[in-house]
Amino acid sequence: MSEHFIKNIEIKNFKCFEDFKAEGFGRVNLIGGKNNVGKTAFMEAVGINVHSTNILTLFSSLMAIYFERNKLEFIEKGYSVDDLKSLFESRQTYFSKSNINEVHYKLYNKDGKKEYIFNINNKEIAINSNDFSYEVEYISNIEYISNLGFNNSSLQKNYITVQRIDKEYILNKYINEFDNSIEKFKIFDGSPECKLKNSNSYIKINEFGDGLKHYISIICSLYACENGYLFIDEIDNGIHYTQLDRLWEIILTISKQQNVQVFATTHSKECIESYARVAKKLEDNEIIFIELCKREEEIKAFVYPYDWFIDEIEQEHEVRGCL
Repeated sequence: MSEHFIKNIEIKNFKCFEDFKAEGFGRVNLIGGKNNVGKTAFMEAVGINVHSTNILTLFSSLMAIYFERNKLEFIEKGYSVDDLKSLFESRQTYFSKSNINEVHYKLYNKDGKKEYIFNINNKEIAINSNDFSYEVEYISNIEYISNLGFNNSSLQKNYITVQRIDKEYILNKYINEFDNSIEKFKIFDGSPECKLKNSNSYIKINEFGDGLKHYISIICSLYACENGYLFIDEIDNGIHYTQLDRLWEIILTISKQQNVQVFATTHSKECIESYARVAKKLEDNEIIFIELCKREEEIKAFVYPYDWFIDEIEQEHEVRGCL
């Protein structure tokens, strides 16, 4: 296991998590559980923790979570600095502690005085809300693919990495396995397009359905996130169950080559079974299955290491929700 991989986390006062702990994560981690049990919120909290190397990256990761959840509203309206300030102050506290970072944030509001109190790895800084810059700063090898998928600009940013390391031929090979009618993939002036075999023209990727764009986004992100982290919400979104084994083979293979830690969510039994099947085939014991469940209004995590997980699947035991 790489030293930069997150192995454990404690989360407090974030969405549905009041006081939550989990440990034993691997290089690739699939998160399952019943609906509305906090799979996406868990992954978001982990993402914020690894992204919070300074005040601006902490601020930016908190804002990114909001924008991903409200992407359409953001596109239609746009946001000013005052909007960013209001949104940031709606998140009054955040706490997470992992083997990578310990992150505290609190809004102090008394007698009309507002201060943002940041504590990152035991370094505390208090900033008056009027003096805060509200600038964003992102870490290039950390990506979050929401259940709405990448927009064209995000896909283009990661595709540039594929081009720089001369992996277009591998990407095209994977795309052809997904749809053997497609010969090549390129991005022209920000527009992702595919060329069909025996054709001289390219077709916009939206004409092929959401699954292909999601598939390409995952592969490009794996290359772009070298020595970093990739978070994928609803990993099987738009992907036919017959394509899942190949998708997992690609994820397990490239994540190992590029030293990328992956966290992904699913509610699909077929996706979980495919994950186990491919991990066993590749003998990849750095995979983990995380099952979230709610008991007496408290969210718990059951972390299945490789051997236990494979055995549970082969015995056809239920691992999608606690009884």
